[in-house]
Amino acid sequence: MTTLLTLISSLLWWVLYSSIGALFFALIGWSVLRWTERTPVVFNRLYLACLLWNLVGILLVVLVAVYEGHLHPPYAALMTSGLLRLALVLDMIVGSLLLWRLTPRIDAHRIRPGSACMAVAAIMAIAFGIATSLA
Repeated sequence: MTTLLTLISSLLWWVLYSSIGALFFALIGWSVLRWTERTPVVFNRLYLACLLWNLVGILLVVLVAVYEGHLHPPYAALMTSGLLRLALVLDMIVGSLLLWRLTPRIDAHRIRPGSACMAVAAIMAIAFGIATSLA
């Protein structure tokens, strides 16, 4: 019973932290996409894409941390891991695809793939800068 409650609690925290991060990412992505597309984008669809992207991203990072055995601070060894770098590249590809496929502009056209890549790059640069300053 304790294992089941621990698993349910972990899943709830995973979704909660992903949704908080998705809001932060969606605010950055909205401003970048508004600038690159020169027209507003639908924020709730951008938030959905960022939420799905965060769920996948957190899962990838946790799997790499479990595989390499870096589950407790300091995380400097994890940040220099080649496997984490590969997981982050995969995460950026997934993020670009999700933003491109799920985020429409206000005129019902899909955003350009280059704009999605630019938004993901800006989001990852800010997030990685924050993560390295905290680690």
